[in-house]
Amino acid sequence: MLKNQIPKEVLLILQRLKKAGYHVYIVGGAIRDSLLGRAITDWDLCTSANTQNIKHLFSDCRQFILHPGTRVILLSGKQYEITSFKGEKPDDLNHDLACRDFTINAMAYNPDIEEIIDPFGGQGDITHKIIKAVKDPVKRIQEDPLRILRGLRISTDLGFSFDPKTMQAIIKYNYLLKTVAQERIREELVKILLTTRPSRGFKLMIRTGTLKIILPELLEGYLKRQNNYHSFTIFKHIMETVDSIRPDPLMRLTALFHDIAKPRVRKKVEGQWRFFGHEEASANMAEEIMGRLRFSNKMIRQVKNLIKNHLIGYNSGWGDAAVRRLIRRVGSEQITELIEFRRADLIAHGKNPDNLKLIDELEKRIEHELQSPQNISKLAIDGRTIMKALGLSPGAQVGQIKKNLLEKIIEDPQLNNQQDLLKLALEKDTIE
Repeated sequence: MLKNQIPKEVLLILQRLKKAGYHVYIVGGAIRDSLLGRAITDWDLCTSANTQNIKHLFSDCRQFILHPGTRVILLSGKQYEITSFKGEKPDDLNHDLACRDFTINAMAYNPDIEEIIDPFGGQGDITHKIIKAVKDPVKRIQEDPLRILRGLRISTDLGFSFDPKTMQAIIKYNYLLKTVAQERIREELVKILLTTRPSRGFKLMIRTGTLKIILPELLEGYLKRQNNYHSFTIFKHIMETVDSIRPDPLMRLTALFHDIAKPRVRKKVEGQWRFFGHEEASANMAEEIMGRLRFSNKMIRQVKNLIKNHLIGYNSGWGDAAVRRLIRRVGSEQITELIEFRRADLIAHGKNPDNLKLIDELEKRIEHELQSPQNISKLAIDGRTIMKALGLSPGAQVGQIKKNLLEKIIEDPQLNNQQDLLKLALEKDTIE
């Protein structure tokens, strides 16, 4: 029962608004998820109080305006959205619910009498696993075209089907997504990626024509065959990788973009498709697409690093120095993520389980190197010490010496101490 699931922070918000004489209800996904027996992650409320009233009533709390008519209150480190009733009448709950996107989200809960208010049949649509726009689907989409992606995300997450009229409206008006801010598209895209089976959402995007609007580059690999190392087409391999990697934004985004450039570099050599340089090209495309979608510079940098280095090519003949070079190239902070991703990538090939044994072997060797007391991630001397010892001024030569010293400690980590490094810095082959 929803009443027993309401957290104390939501109870505080309800009580404060009611005490001030306002109507207030729990709305949206919390009711839907409660009816489905799912964990409730978002608690949204609607009230007859306007945003200024809300601001005043919660002046002791951190808060901000999400968009006109909605304030977000921060309590105990969590965000709670409080939206003023839509419409001319300040206490017209039904009008407010009529302006919401889908019937399964257009329900309200009155905790005073423990009643679900459901004027548009949301409970029935949950029972029948249907996503249906409230009243007129065209109008709902025109009010906010992002509802197209939101509907696809909910369908992906819950495994629900679309009401035919709602589906028709999505297909007909998908072009309106071009008017939506890239940041909002990014947020829905990430939510789709974090569902249990994101591939279902991307197949829906193809079916509804939305993928060509928001990620046309991904469509380039659709039905494009690969080679004997792969059981699947480029697009299907990407989807298999996305589904199999853990639901973390970094890992799922890396999976989504890791082979995105393959159609552009694909060449047939002796009857086999080859993809020379696809990892570098895919990393650059990922950077361009993620920049367009306004991802953070940090996330772009991390995804690009993993994609650029994902074609490892390890074999048991590698020496320890080669393992250390890989760690150095990728960075110790991302090397374990790279191995995790590469394992999912190889599983999604659908072939050659021996490659997984090699990845397991490499993982153990990397763990051994990371646990070694000899740290190769940082030189034991800095540039100033080198300049003083060699009588040099700041410049490119100092940087080259440091690079040469790094190569020497990769070959022999025991040398990473100030005394040995100063001796090496004076040697001719290090200076040149």
